[in-house]
Amino acid sequence: MMAEAGAGGPRLAELLAVGRRLWDELEASTEPSSGAPAVQDKVRQGLEALQRAAAMVEQLELFSENEELEEIPSADLKFLLLPALLGALTLKQVELSRRREHLENAREHFLRFLKLCRSYGLGSFQLPPGTSGEEQSRSPSAPRDSSQPDLVAMAMSRTAKIERYKQKKELENKLASMSSSVESGTADEDQIREFYILQIQKWIGTSLEEIESIDQELVILKSRDAARQAPAGPRGPSRPARALVKPFILTRDAAQARVFGAGYPGLPTMTVDDWYEQRRRQGIVSTPQRVPGASDEEMQKQQQETAEEEDDEEALRKARDWDDWKDTHPRGYGNRHNMG
Repeated sequence: MMAEAGAGGPRLAELLAVGRRLWDELEASTEPSSGAPAVQDKVRQGLEALQRAAAMVEQLELFSENEELEEIPSADLKFLLLPALLGALTLKQVELSRRREHLENAREHFLRFLKLCRSYGLGSFQLPPGTSGEEQSRSPSAPRDSSQPDLVAMAMSRTAKIERYKQKKELENKLASMSSSVESGTADEDQIREFYILQIQKWIGTSLEEIESIDQELVILKSRDAARQAPAGPRGPSRPARALVKPFILTRDAAQARVFGAGYPGLPTMTVDDWYEQRRRQGIVSTPQRVPGASDEEMQKQQQETAEEEDDEEALRKARDWDDWKDTHPRGYGNRHNMG
């Protein structure tokens, strides 16, 4: 392996260095927008360099699941970072029409990096949920109600995030203290090996965080796409179309209709009986049902009694109004001529 890596080493190392340098420049960039042409040019150049380097690593077969971490030469450890760097640069692409594609590609890169690290025993971590081959921690015989939040999982996720944050800060401090000696060439092989392993462990935490963010964004994008593709069906039972009614003046009888018709020539007039008959023909109101077995004489008698009751009520109302007027107007009120 060492001979093969040495034969392709300079070119491979150069491609990785270019991709890593462009990534560092993008992270330190002060451009106000990630979609600026200068920023996207660096993203494109970095992706091209790292993709060529990844193809060379696969061709040289630098890494194998059948070997141990100790069997990898120290100079080759840095090439384990290629999938993670590819995922990070893929996320910096800003084409909105291909956002979902970029997210899925970046997730594949990060996941490939995590699986490779796990096969070599680099760090202790759990692969993201739903990953192929990952054991489910929950028993299938006791499914959880999806409508209720999994408080245990939420607490474990929060604890894991806090722990990863602490480890990230410790790793950054160690890497900062060792980077000068490694970059200057004064570090020995053990220091170089430790430096690259620390970098890999730092990117393990970054990859786990990025996959979690990607999964959340993918859920939103899939919901949005489903809402756009769903047919716009009826939201409720359709109501029958109502006939247009022209404005008119509703009067009590024909005489009143003639009076109001003269005052409002622009509007048609209609008596209550005419209006009722029109609504009956339209099916909006129904005709009073005849009582079964009732003769014409009984119907006339019933109508007469109803009219008498209405007359009695009218007479009673007038009598009450007259009594009220007499209470407020004493006898002789208003008679100014007969003063004696």
